[in-house]
Amino acid sequence: MAVSPPRPRSLPLNALRAFEAAARLESFVAAAAELGVTPGAVAAHIKALEAEIGAPLFERLTRSIALTVVAHRILPDFVAAFDAVGRAAQAMRTEAAPQQVHIAALPSVAQLWLSPRLPGLRRAAPEIAVSITALEAPPNLKRVPFDLSLFYRTVGEGEWLADDVIFPVCAPDVARLLRTPSDLRDVACLTDAVWTGDWSDWMRVAEPETAFVPRGPVFSLYALAVAEAINGGGVLMGHEALIGKELESGALVAPFAAKARLPRVLSVSSASKPHANSAAQRVVTLLRSQAP
Repeated sequence: MAVSPPRPRSLPLNALRAFEAAARLESFVAAAAELGVTPGAVAAHIKALEAEIGAPLFERLTRSIALTVVAHRILPDFVAAFDAVGRAAQAMRTEAAPQQVHIAALPSVAQLWLSPRLPGLRRAAPEIAVSITALEAPPNLKRVPFDLSLFYRTVGEGEWLADDVIFPVCAPDVARLLRTPSDLRDVACLTDAVWTGDWSDWMRVAEPETAFVPRGPVFSLYALAVAEAINGGGVLMGHEALIGKELESGALVAPFAAKARLPRVLSVSSASKPHANSAAQRVVTLLRSQAP
């Protein structure tokens, strides 16, 4: 009777995934955040993988890690492999549910730009089910189950939806107190935690010779800052694409004429160009038709 030789033992997939993420991001902490596990779990996976192959993959430094020669050589193959797995998984989801579109968006964009456009999208394409997840940073669409992502990005990345033009806005009663930008020193200046540089960017256009530090509360959600501005709580640096409805209704007004155009745009992107007749591409087309 023939005797089959023992099959070589495969390396554990979770350990390989942990290695690829940690090596690509050069951080156990960042890899853990991407994979949805703890840094300790990533470290344990990699330690077990190193024991299995009999070679170190990382140099553990005081505050960081560094790839060994072995890790540097094999990383590109693993990145390509897991990218391919991610694309295949997304294709599987699309084939199984061709009329579902999952969108990742910056919280402010999801609340103030995308949400008001959903009724029009439903009327135009009632057969498409749109799901939205708010994220603070653009996801890696090769690895996570999103069809589209809506974020402010460098010009040229993704399909354009709106320019990023900023200027101060406030309730009409507050605007009556403001004659020149210098008067901003006497009112609360509301700041979004993500866009802390907005005031400086605008002042460089409005009064380039004036040193100005905004005084007022900081909000982790831009929509909350918009609500506080409407309620008369101070002056907010408005992003034109996000406050169009409030300006049109008169709930917010722009007390000054100066505007600053930032070197980024609101854009929509996907892991790969959606098929022209796909639900994702139809959503992109409908959103662009409603821009800005």
